[in-house]
Amino acid sequence: MGCLVAIFLVLAVVFAGVGFAVHLLWILAIIFFVFWMAGFAFARGQRRARRRR
Repeated sequence: MGCLVAIFLVLAVVFAGVGFAVHLLWILAIIFFVFWMAGFAFARGQRRARRRR
């Protein structure tokens, strides 16, 4: 019975670690997306400024 409890605890720790890693990856993906969109917008604005000159 003790072995079953140990396996359950190990699985709980593994799943908690995986859940934390996935959550962290979602946050990094959102930050990357925001910077990518800002860069896209600024690059588009620079292209329009070059045409006027």
